[in-house]
Amino acid sequence: MSFSENAITVLKSRYLKKNGLGEVIETPDEMLQRVAKHIAQTEKDFDYWYEKFYEFMASLKFLPNTPTLVNAGNPLGQLSACFVLPVGDSMEEIFEAVKQTAIIHKTGGGTGFSFSRLRPKGEVVQSTKGVASGPVSFMKVFDCATESVKQGGVRRGANMGILRVDHPDIMEFIHCKEKEGEISNFNISVAITDDFLEKLANDEEYDLINPHTKKSVGKLKASLVWDEVATNAWKNGEPGLVFIDRINRLHQIKGVEIEATNPCGEQPLLPYESCNLGSINLSKFVKDGAVEWEDLKETVHTAVRFLDNVIDVNNYPIDQIKNETLKNRKIGLGIMGFADMLVDLNVAYNSQEGINIASKLMDFIQSQSHIASSDLAQKRGCFPAWEESIYKDQNILMRNATTTTIAPTGTISMIADCASGIEPYFTLAYHKQVLDGKKLKYVNERLLDRLQSSGINVEDFLEELIANGGRLKGLNVPKSLEDLNEVFVTSMDMDYTAHIDMQAAFQAYTDNAVSKTINMPNSASVDDVKQAYLYSIKKGLKGLTIYRDGSRNVQVLVSASNKSQSQSIKRGNILKGITEKLKTSRGSLYVTVNTLDGKPIEVFANIGKSGGDISALSEAIGRLISIALQNGVDVEKIVGTLINITGAQPIWNEGRLIKSVPDAIAQVLKDHFLDKKVEKNYEECPECGGVLEEVEGCAVCKNCGYSRCS
Repeated sequence: MSFSENAITVLKSRYLKKNGLGEVIETPDEMLQRVAKHIAQTEKDFDYWYEKFYEFMASLKFLPNTPTLVNAGNPLGQLSACFVLPVGDSMEEIFEAVKQTAIIHKTGGGTGFSFSRLRPKGEVVQSTKGVASGPVSFMKVFDCATESVKQGGVRRGANMGILRVDHPDIMEFIHCKEKEGEISNFNISVAITDDFLEKLANDEEYDLINPHTKKSVGKLKASLVWDEVATNAWKNGEPGLVFIDRINRLHQIKGVEIEATNPCGEQPLLPYESCNLGSINLSKFVKDGAVEWEDLKETVHTAVRFLDNVIDVNNYPIDQIKNETLKNRKIGLGIMGFADMLVDLNVAYNSQEGINIASKLMDFIQSQSHIASSDLAQKRGCFPAWEESIYKDQNILMRNATTTTIAPTGTISMIADCASGIEPYFTLAYHKQVLDGKKLKYVNERLLDRLQSSGINVEDFLEELIANGGRLKGLNVPKSLEDLNEVFVTSMDMDYTAHIDMQAAFQAYTDNAVSKTINMPNSASVDDVKQAYLYSIKKGLKGLTIYRDGSRNVQVLVSASNKSQSQSIKRGNILKGITEKLKTSRGSLYVTVNTLDGKPIEVFANIGKSGGDISALSEAIGRLISIALQNGVDVEKIVGTLINITGAQPIWNEGRLIKSVPDAIAQVLKDHFLDKKVEKNYEECPECGGVLEEVEGCAVCKNCGYSRCS
């Protein structure tokens, strides 16, 4: 087996065992052996299945979800990624759910909640004569608890908050994340009902139902709520939509109701259910321009057995979760590397042939996973709730209530060195900024292989590609490479219908749901968002996440006085930037410049070791520059003011004369933002400077594994 250099970096950072000093004490191969041994322990023929599980992970044809890779064979032993917890309408139930959330996050899981059972804001609570504060206020309690777990040194857990569209507090919920930093540990989605969609189609009002009394307490115009949802999604990507009645109509267990999903929306679950996930790497199943169906079939069957074993060897964090999970035995087998497969088949992602391949592929995986589960049922028995399932009506034995889910594959796709989930490529090439001002070039390997065999000047072409935002579209491509324009498409090379068509093709053959981002250009309108919503309903999706490019990096106009307006920049929690180290007569100076839409808005200057007044003055200069930049002062004016200020001891630094700390800061700004104005249409990772991709319902970095959702 062999991992790429990038995969090794991710494994060392997030997966391999470490000692008390934080030193890595496990190799990637030992990690896979540890996982295979743990999952095979229930097998009678342990040696055979240990080897089998190890080999198909080592081949990178399949990888389980992150908690399994991290915790299998380790003391925590919690192997599931997805959980849904109920939130009841009493103080005791609410804070019991808060406690359970913290326990789950500590073990590496993500949690989803419906807050629809909570009585609306302002209602009198009879037992205490107090006034209810409403769902949004309690979401903030969950958010603070999540933040505290993160601050305690444990990787942050991700949450999904869902509220039914007919809850009286729905408007407050839709707007609850408008303020930057509010409820930042949650994704939010509105649960859309069939009744609401009917009223929307007829341009009518619909009833708001108090969940405590089950009575109508008012009405809202459906189109008004629709507009508010679309407008907020246009602004910052949230809320998403969950078509809750459709989910329940298609649920495999009868007589029970799903009310929430996991953090990225692809796994609808009953209260206290969990689900363990795993993904097949499709980039490994193309040979000589054709799909290797027999190899894929064997991998599906092995993966189903692997995931079913996970249910039995799992160390469940809460007894109720163990009971519900064992009752239904849901597993979520998904895929990654689909974009790679299409390139290897020489098929465009946004083509009818691409859609046809997606349908055929997922139909095959779905049917084979059901056959594998049925085979296991004959040997191990059906899941206990089988009597209440659709499978009894069909007289089909099944070991698992569900077998397939298209889940996010952020970090495991980095380990497998393949494209994420079913997403198209985000960018084909870019520069990654690292310390000391150096740049590393990232290029899609499949594209690089074709370029290198074409005979063109690859380096010059790549520079043009990067300057074009990593997209081939719009470049003057040599005739010998014109076919690349068709095959190497990115998420911004297609309209929303192509994204939705692809999600729908996979959803049609997936038991649970599909995690995918519907990317839109920055120029998209609110009406475009609404049209995408309607198209997704027509195509049969269970949920939808829309992200308009750059929508989270906005500049707002605020009034400075009655007579004038100045442009003040709204700073988000995460900014892209560069850090450069320079020698000065006072010691090493680290200058960090953070940017928004490629423009500097924030400067930090830290002088090493000297401390005292010079350190304070360096910090002060950075703060003053930041205020100036954020209030419309041109960077050229700032550079002109500071450059060539001469201190007591000028010093040479790599061929540049550094005259003082302010001169050094000015030179950094000049070098990066005046001499070379390179436009970037992506957001950089705050940990490594790589590209943050808005995919699978979350922002992830394919270089280091950073994710906003975990």
